[in-house]
Amino acid sequence: MAAIFEAKGRPRFNPLIAHVADLETAARIAEFDDRAWALAREFWPGPLTIVAPIKDAAAVCDLARAGLDTVAIRVPGHPLSRAVLAAFGGAVVAPSANRSGRPSPTTYADAMAETGDKAAAALDGGPSAVGLESTVVSVLDGQARLLRPGAVTRFQLQRIVGPLAEAEDDAKRSPGRLALHYAPDAPVRINAKAPEPNEAYLAFGDGPGGPRVFNLSPAGDLAEAAANLFSYLRAADRLRPSAIAVAPIPEDGLGEAINDRLRRAAGFVG
Repeated sequence: MAAIFEAKGRPRFNPLIAHVADLETAARIAEFDDRAWALAREFWPGPLTIVAPIKDAAAVCDLARAGLDTVAIRVPGHPLSRAVLAAFGGAVVAPSANRSGRPSPTTYADAMAETGDKAAAALDGGPSAVGLESTVVSVLDGQARLLRPGAVTRFQLQRIVGPLAEAEDDAKRSPGRLALHYAPDAPVRINAKAPEPNEAYLAFGDGPGGPRVFNLSPAGDLAEAAANLFSYLRAADRLRPSAIAVAPIPEDGLGEAINDRLRRAAGFVG
């Protein structure tokens, strides 16, 4: 377990997500109330992590939970991941394969470039279809709170559990909440209408062209932009620009999660 934190350079106060093959296994590890059951049945397998009270502390160790009395747990949607989990028969704690604070890898090649030299084995399940990390929701004390926006949107969550409470102190129970996170080497400048000289540019919708321009979605599609975000940040960074400028992204739907990642990449979230 400690080797995961060492490989990523990850602070040990940042909990890991426990991945399991099915809802029944998750319910043996975590205490699920009615809201948690409803969310799990609606969005699992898929990109939703539920933070709930720990039931079986032996199933997910204290270090993986950052010493908390809760566990972050999910059933992933990728068939290769679920096959591995089913063969193992228990929970596997698994962060993204980036070094802590860096953009998340969304391809096998990027994962190997980041932390592949620390891995005993590697499986290639193809490029990420979603591109963003899972949405994280805490379900504690009869309240559902959005801790990390992701592929499952706020609207989708509220359709199942009603209005979401403020995150308050629950944010510490989720990974991916550091003020500077998902950051390339080059500085990130957000809400930029156009690039400055020597900058790379992540466009969205109609925008300028050129060798240093990467359009997240020429059609202005947020799902396409989410899928391309981290790979384009990495591609832009390889050009060694003075900065990476990013076009304005709408805040609705998946835009909330995209802008969350961009603000953290720029160091604008405390």
